[in-house]
Amino acid sequence: MEISQAQQSLLLLLLSLFFLPALHATSFSYCDKELDIFKVTGVKISPDPVVSGEAATFKILGSTGEDISGGNVLIRVSYFGIPVHTETHDLCEETACPIAPGSFVLSHSQTLPSITPPGTYTLKMTINHKNGERLTCISFKFNITIGSAVFAS
Repeated sequence: MEISQAQQSLLLLLLSLFFLPALHATSFSYCDKELDIFKVTGVKISPDPVVSGEAATFKILGSTGEDISGGNVLIRVSYFGIPVHTETHDLCEETACPIAPGSFVLSHSQTLPSITPPGTYTLKMTINHKNGERLTCISFKFNITIGSAVFAS
């Protein structure tokens, strides 16, 4: 059975749509060589680039070999190496707890102020167990653009 040109084109389109999300994954690095309990497998930012004044979602994909009953997420953001924002969240507000061994997704949504300057920012995220033990620490860059202004007439 021979595949027609139209079928080949459709197959290529479907394959590209399947792999397209992987192309938009954000690269990240671990903070150091310490062995972490959480193994991060990916970071996804939506929208990418982030638009000032609009909601943005940061998803951390990973896995763990242990049960985790709680902890906190420390987020530090810097702009040109200068710390501009720090916040701490309960781990169980960012993902379902307890976290069972296997895959997990940590998701954080936030609307940045419309006055946020455009440019490249660095986010450092440290996740700690409720007993204080570090679960993981990663760092990644993301871009912010200025939102479009809507004028009323």
